Amino acid sequence: MSTAESQVVATITPLDNQILNALPEVERARLFPHLKLVHLPLGKVLSESGAALRHIYFPTNSIVSLLYVMQNGACAEIAVVGNEGAVGVSLFMGGETTPGRFIVQSAGYAYRLTGDRLKEELSRHGEMLHVLLRYTQSLITQMAQTAVCNRHHSLNQQFCRWLLLSLDRLAGNELTMTQSFIANMLGVRREGVTEAAGKLQKHGAIRYVRGKITVLDRAQLERCSCECYAVVKKETDRLRGSTPVALKNAD
Repeated sequence: MSTAESQVVATITPLDNQILNALPEVERARLFPHLKLVHLPLGKVLSESGAALRHIYFPTNSIVSLLYVMQNGACAEIAVVGNEGAVGVSLFMGGETTPGRFIVQSAGYAYRLTGDRLKEELSRHGEMLHVLLRYTQSLITQMAQTAVCNRHHSLNQQFCRWLLLSLDRLAGNELTMTQSFIANMLGVRREGVTEAAGKLQKHGAIRYVRGKITVLDRAQLERCSCECYAVVKKETDRLRGSTPVALKNAD
């Protein structure tokens, strides 16, 4: 690990994930010692379709995509998870497996917890259970809205929605990924992404150079997107709440 990477890792804490940050002190003390910080490189597959889930991941500065994969190999993204959520909710929903593939969309770090330790914590019926259930509801909303968006809205609108959802889960305004990777996420041809990115760049909304997208005008992205982004963001914010438990306890 380089010096720069070590400095980044040194600044990461479980509180960088909003689910973990929402826990009261007693649950943090019980759970945090069992968390393991892991690096998630771009393109890493955390779980394949149908595979048994053994861990739940709480991203801090990474983004993970949930893809549904068809028998012919074609796939499309149905949800993105960043520091607002967790990867592997099937562990506590009783499924133990998922029909989708979890793949890292934006490299970074996440805290990993074993499924057994998670279930032990949830059996206490504390705040962790309530926070995860609220998050799962927002995730279901995102999946449903993505399905509607893919069916009824243009590729340009879908691309803007995808960029905005990704930006909400990153600290800055840059995303590093190729057009082929984006096309795979959206389940479209690469040429379509090239055209959509070109239009946004022409109008000054983004700059796209060598696999790096820099958002220059977020307001324009929001105008070009469909209503799906606003629906998902509103529901996510509502279920998350505006005041973390940690702040409430400090009053």
